[in-house]
Amino acid sequence: MIQRIVSGRSSKPAGRLVRPAGFAITALVSLIAAQPALAGPAVAGAAKATAIRPDGAQPHWFSAGDYRAAEELVALLESSSLDGLDPSIFRVGSLRKAVRRAQEGDLPQSQAAERKFNEAFVRYVQALHAGAGQGWVVVDKELAPGRESPGQILARAAAAPSLADYLSTMGFMHPAYAELRKGLISAREEGGAQSEALLRLNMRRISMLPASGRYVLVNAAAQRLQMVDNGRIVDEMKVVVGKPKNPTPVMAAYIRYAALNPYWEVPPDLAAERIAPNVVSEGLGYLKKHGYVLLSDWGAEPQPIDPSMVDWQAVADGRIQVRVRQNPGPYNAMGRMKFMFPNSEGVYLHDTPDKQLLNEAARLFSGGCVRLEDAPRLGKWMFGKALNPKGAGPDEKVELDRPVPVYIAYLTAMPEDGRLAFYEDIYGRDQAALAEQQESERKLATF
Repeated sequence: MIQRIVSGRSSKPAGRLVRPAGFAITALVSLIAAQPALAGPAVAGAAKATAIRPDGAQPHWFSAGDYRAAEELVALLESSSLDGLDPSIFRVGSLRKAVRRAQEGDLPQSQAAERKFNEAFVRYVQALHAGAGQGWVVVDKELAPGRESPGQILARAAAAPSLADYLSTMGFMHPAYAELRKGLISAREEGGAQSEALLRLNMRRISMLPASGRYVLVNAAAQRLQMVDNGRIVDEMKVVVGKPKNPTPVMAAYIRYAALNPYWEVPPDLAAERIAPNVVSEGLGYLKKHGYVLLSDWGAEPQPIDPSMVDWQAVADGRIQVRVRQNPGPYNAMGRMKFMFPNSEGVYLHDTPDKQLLNEAARLFSGGCVRLEDAPRLGKWMFGKALNPKGAGPDEKVELDRPVPVYIAYLTAMPEDGRLAFYEDIYGRDQAALAEQQESERKLATF
């Protein structure tokens, strides 16, 4: 697979695509050399023998003398070091022997052979997902990776039109995983140490994402949002994400409702940064013009208070905190609607009146939330109908009949138009991961 690196000033709508600079090459080499360690202890634990009950739909590896699927599985297991795994844990030798016998026309005892291949396949899929949620804020436990039972894993494989194709495309993983894996093979052959290390990091990250289904994917590194249905991208748009000092968190949650004509409850730090300096320079009229009201406290029933009683310079300096709410209107920072997945980080997807920011190549302007290029379009896709803020009251709640998963990811290497795109490490998370790996290797070396 050809790897593409383009300028940060690219006009491509995917955001900044560059080869991240500043990596210590020693950290990269250390990461590559220690790939099994990258997977972590959870992966090794997931690869232990898995008991498979005979009930339920199961794939057939030697059906009517067709052993292509068995060959594909053996090839994946033999190359599982690419996934950060130790191939020896899968006992590939006995599986390879069964395939060789089949190739020679001596089909193995079908029941025993089928059981061995089923167990190896389940162990492999579980190992790929083990530890994938590290670093993620998983709000709804149903979205945690690796929650499928062995029976579910096998039933999904059995339902594939072609088991061999299901294996060759790694249909049990997010579609981008197999493409990153191919890119990793190319990087290894070409001696691309930097690309190889980045691909390994992103394979681990993307193993958190589902192989199929209907969901919203936000890639903060690319500042893009994708609407995915049945594993296919059906629509996408630009987004604004958090500034480097207010990074958008990595998160998995269910979008449960929309709020039309929303209020904006301004966090104290943003009140100090964005509002108080304007009040100091323009006077109290700034608050009225932009629909801001001052409230007595953060309780459920706060009372309005006179903003003239507040030392706004002290607010700007961070010496005192105030509760500011912005009413619905043309200046409201939430725009006409927001999409809520209640979480402790206070993050959500929302409309924005500052559409000009979406034309920037690097869209890093928010306090951590995700601002949408076209919120009504996303709302129509999720709800199956247009949402009408004009006919709604302030902060009117519209429940989804069926919650839609949202994954806010940080993917700095992704397939795009048949190539691999490398995105800038806007939050320094790649650097941090590589530095952590280097430190782990240093400690092991001195142990």
